[in-house]
Amino acid sequence: EYQAVYVTIARVEVQDDDEGSWQTVAEPNKTYNLLELVNGVRETLGIVTLDAGHSTQMRLIIGETPEVGSLNIFSVPHPYANYVIDLNDDDHELKVPSGTNTGLKIVNGFNINENQTTELILDFDAMRSVVKAGKSGQYLLTPTIKVLTTSEYAIVSGQVTDADTVPTPVEGALVTAQVADAAELDPKDQVVIEAGTVSNDDGDYALVLAPGEYNLVATQAGYLPDCIAINLLADTRLTENISLSTTTSGNISGIVNIENTQPDQYATVDFRQDLTCIDASGATSITVKSINIADGGSYSVDLPEGNYQLVASTFEKVTVTEDVTIDASSPTNLDIMLEDM
Repeated sequence: EYQAVYVTIARVEVQDDDEGSWQTVAEPNKTYNLLELVNGVRETLGIVTLDAGHSTQMRLIIGETPEVGSLNIFSVPHPYANYVIDLNDDDHELKVPSGTNTGLKIVNGFNINENQTTELILDFDAMRSVVKAGKSGQYLLTPTIKVLTTSEYAIVSGQVTDADTVPTPVEGALVTAQVADAAELDPKDQVVIEAGTVSNDDGDYALVLAPGEYNLVATQAGYLPDCIAINLLADTRLTENISLSTTTSGNISGIVNIENTQPDQYATVDFRQDLTCIDASGATSITVKSINIADGGSYSVDLPEGNYQLVASTFEKVTVTEDVTIDASSPTNLDIMLEDM
């Protein structure tokens, strides 16, 4: 949805397990474009020597002023410390509910072993972290971050190509690792996106993941979604190439409203389909598109023609599900109301 997502990180702190005090381990004071940190590209936040022991959690202090001397994708100074640039070249400042004051706490304990180096990867999920403006007119930064240790993670990578004109690469395809569990009672928990990336101009992608079983899903405008069932083991690399078939698309749009909304509350709206993934034993539910929208905000999504389940959710409200059919010849309008439990 965006050309760039800029976040300024002022400091990184960790908490001591014994005393509960916070210790600064890095002060990058740097503005990062999260959409450049994809497919295995990483930026070092800092290196520090700590006493051996256990740390219970860390936190990121989000900056209030952009990095001095740094330029954005249009080669001009950053107008804000945290902001997005949309597809119309307009910038929108991101309001940070608490990150500039108390910091963004990441509850993920880790050990510092004597005479060893512990490397942690903070995987910032840009797709889940930006909330489109609602009635307030403000865009929100609600960071979703997972922590991986390099001694445990696995990598899946490959190329996304056009199935009709192989080996033409598909640039800008969204590749996500998803976990499906139909036994979950709340529909919002039946499909969880664990990580995502976008393919580069050569169609290449790479995802860093914790070991486990996933549905590897690729989507792109004008193509049918496709997926592969994978099983990742710790400290391994897996190569999976994905081919997408062209199709026609239709549009669905509407307004999202949240009853008795709380400050900075937003809804997540997923569009799901049942699909039989390659190497899977049967059909499973996958998320084709996922967006975050603040109360009163509008959405407009292009999807391949077909049948979908819309799943809208937010905290302390009843999850909404609607079956919808996307037809290229007839746009669909569907307003969403999330009510109290």
